[in-house]
Amino acid sequence: MSANQRLILAVVLSFVFFIVYSALFPPKPVKRDANATVPAKTATQSTQTTAATPEQTVGHAVSSMEKVAEKDATTLVKVSSPHFAMKIDTLGRIASNVLLDKKYYVQGKPAELVAQEGAEPLFIRFADDVLNAAALKTPYRSDVNAVELGEQGQRVVTLTQMLPDLTVTKKLTLYADGHYDVALSFSKPVRYFVYVGQHYEHKGQMVMAVHGVMVYGADGVANIFEDGDVEARASFRDVKLVSAFDQYFASIFFRLDPDVIVNVDHDARNNPVAYLEASKNLSFKGFIGPKNFKQLKSIDPVLTHAIEYGWFTWAAKPLFAVLMWLHGFFGNWGWAIIALVVMIRLILYPLTYRGMLSMQKMKDLAPKIKELREKYKGDPQRMNAATMELYKKHGANPLGGCLPLLLQIPVFFAVYRVLLNAVELQGAPWILWVNDLSRMDPTYILPILMGASMFVQQRMTPNNFTDPMQEKIFKYLPVVFTFFFVTFPSGLVLYWLTNNLLSIAQQYMVNKQYAKIKAMRHEEHEAAKRHKGDKEAS
Repeated sequence: MSANQRLILAVVLSFVFFIVYSALFPPKPVKRDANATVPAKTATQSTQTTAATPEQTVGHAVSSMEKVAEKDATTLVKVSSPHFAMKIDTLGRIASNVLLDKKYYVQGKPAELVAQEGAEPLFIRFADDVLNAAALKTPYRSDVNAVELGEQGQRVVTLTQMLPDLTVTKKLTLYADGHYDVALSFSKPVRYFVYVGQHYEHKGQMVMAVHGVMVYGADGVANIFEDGDVEARASFRDVKLVSAFDQYFASIFFRLDPDVIVNVDHDARNNPVAYLEASKNLSFKGFIGPKNFKQLKSIDPVLTHAIEYGWFTWAAKPLFAVLMWLHGFFGNWGWAIIALVVMIRLILYPLTYRGMLSMQKMKDLAPKIKELREKYKGDPQRMNAATMELYKKHGANPLGGCLPLLLQIPVFFAVYRVLLNAVELQGAPWILWVNDLSRMDPTYILPILMGASMFVQQRMTPNNFTDPMQEKIFKYLPVVFTFFFVTFPSGLVLYWLTNNLLSIAQQYMVNKQYAKIKAMRHEEHEAAKRHKGDKEAS
């Protein structure tokens, strides 16, 4: 294979490997004996502290006493609003938060955002075992039993727990947009821990989406702890927000005092469990709901950092900003995605144009390069020198056809992360049969069209294969891509289909222009030969 072909093959196979590996081998929780002892380990983060954990044995496995208390806990306060329904139980926890908007339905049912097992938001544990045992047996009291929130309303709920020698007060200010203010007060200083909660495990979400806990610090670093991948406790100070999240939803604590310690430990399945540690009265803000950019920004701009794009955040965030701007113009996410592709192609057009011309030149030079290889078969240095001289003479770049592809790969991955995590696409229709851009196309029409467009693009793109096996690998790539794109969100398939169609159009124009250039050069060459023959005859 030529250097050009090797690089293209490497990029394409890397892309296929990324898709295949992510789909077939998602992170799996490491099973741990619930009675095993977890040794104290030190995290590598520069912001860590040496705070002790509430439970010294198995991270945060729920004890038998807590299981009984959770089972016996009943609803204390019901909160209703046009967009969600919340329940606060007799343990002072947010025991349930259900989104009522149809666009957020999961498998045809309203989305529950609070895990029904493990730590739940605003649950308080105490470092003192005796006090903790008493807290599990003593129910909270509330000044109200039901709260109704309008579109822009807010209500205050005060929860009180009377323990031996200690009174705990939780003052919650609830808002209709899903966020709340928390004021915790204790009748005397005591060491305690407040839980962010764990995300609900929704079926049907993409296995390639990251789920877990994020700790976003004042240094602008987002520390991600993925489900099934946490074995040691990490502690942080000066935290801007801590979030327990899945693909589309999150439970978040924010506006924390810089001195508050934020710990991330693990449960029996090695899933992350986040909680605050303090020994004095505490005030902060919380949120439970979809990771909708505009909604989060309207509550507090710091919340927008809870939307996680992974390694490609540097490219994904500005791309999403452009996508939102286009949506404001078109009023439809499908047309916004198409417009985004057009913009990216226009920006990359000069480079892709030169790359396509270079591939045409490389195709024409293939026979001459083959002759050079035969001629200098035993002398690699002379063969390389002669080949480079040939490239220089004809203005061909062996890597010219790969550079546009190399540039498009990170752009694609950035768009992939945007469309994978954008809750705005949930329930968002495009046209005809595409009524939810966040879900796979149930008719398979989009992925089939995408595969067909790849096949057409492949047929139109110049190649100079000399090995039949290499040619077969590329020939079946559209089939491979179609197979894996079947389960992808429709918005992502629409992006790739549009990109292929624009590539086909551009390749068609380049092929036509190059054919004209070749015809002109041939005519000039023939004219020069005739002129030379006439001159010699005279």
